[in-house]
Amino acid sequence: MMRALWVTAGILATGLGIAGLFLPLLPGVAFLILAAFCFARGSKRLHDWLMSHPKLGPPVDDWYRYGAIRRPAKRMAVLMIGLSFLFPVALGAPAWVIGIQALALGAVVAFILTRPEGPGAP
Repeated sequence: MMRALWVTAGILATGLGIAGLFLPLLPGVAFLILAAFCFARGSKRLHDWLMSHPKLGPPVDDWYRYGAIRRPAKRMAVLMIGLSFLFPVALGAPAWVIGIQALALGAVVAFILTRPEGPGAP
């Protein structure tokens, strides 16, 4: 029963991770890391598939081995965070909302930029 729950959670996290690679506010790699965690407890086959996938596996492996985020991923993340910050500004959100968002997104950007770039970074 527990294995089925881990596999189900891993499949959901994988779906969110894939969607997050295309949607600005959804953290794609974070969900893929969660999927790998879930699959490691529920299905060796699915874990091996995720880790060996040519597009999905390398960022997860970089994180597990080195705590690293590759430079192109950092650039894309910062760009998407910047774009997502512009929406409430353009929509005229109250200043306190923009201020809270600026603090939260600024902390996320700081975290991303302070991670090592790993062996696969250009």
